[in-house]
Amino acid sequence: MARRGASSGGAGGRKRADRKSDRKPDTFSETVDGGLAELIPDRERPHAWTLTLDGAPQSHVDLDDPSHLSFAYQRRIGHIADLTAPAGQPLHVVHLGGGAFTLARYVAATRPRSTQQIVELDAALVQLVRRELPLDPQARIRVRSTDARAGLGKIPDDWADLVIADVFSGARTPAHLTSAEFLTDVRRVLKPAGQYVANLADGPPLAHLRGQIATAATVFPELALAADPAVLRGRRFGNAVLLASALPLKVAELTRRVATDPHPGRVEHGKELADFTGGAAAVSDADARPSPAPPPSAFE
Repeated sequence: MARRGASSGGAGGRKRADRKSDRKPDTFSETVDGGLAELIPDRERPHAWTLTLDGAPQSHVDLDDPSHLSFAYQRRIGHIADLTAPAGQPLHVVHLGGGAFTLARYVAATRPRSTQQIVELDAALVQLVRRELPLDPQARIRVRSTDARAGLGKIPDDWADLVIADVFSGARTPAHLTSAEFLTDVRRVLKPAGQYVANLADGPPLAHLRGQIATAATVFPELALAADPAVLRGRRFGNAVLLASALPLKVAELTRRVATDPHPGRVEHGKELADFTGGAAAVSDADARPSPAPPPSAFE
């Protein structure tokens, strides 16, 4: 889920676009398990699309250039993927939440021969994306239509270099994906040097975001947070990318890349991140709650 303006197509039926013609394509509209899915054409990129669910932007995909990441939070996750291993080295990646498979396409394009697993509960959405925004048949990407936590539980120990969590139901992260027990299973799946990345959405007073940092700190000794400064100051609702690992992070290089993005962000780490967290309590399965619903203005 991203905070980004998006136009809205018709709510009735499904419109088909002709990507092979020179005319501007129409919006695709189709009801999936999670609501009304729309694929909205990017007017500046001929074969690029934004996926929305009930009006909330989920993904942006450029079929001509899968390495292009339009959403700011996805660019930040892309930087983390780039820094996970030397350039071009294949990775084992788990994607919890599929959307339009943007980040899996990015890893496949930038790191050929990577092996990736996408876990996406919405089977109808998976079918829509596969049909209208097909994956490269050479990419080693497997898609499972099941609950994210259940799918994670089926992945072997020490398998993944990177686990990316970007799961939203009705624009909110489900409660069972916010707990220390969930993160303990994430750590089980990761290799000793592996990294966990989560797209978190919150607004003032940032209680959910602070709680998620505190929760991650009970499982991982190394943490960093990348976000728009206005989000970190609690001035508006938006996305923040949490990075966690058992080993030291490449904070200096991540900070440089995030600061020089088209929409510059800030990276918090160490004492600054601890100060930001402000003594928030960790979350367990027993007291987990979904992330807060975004205000109506979040997607304007």
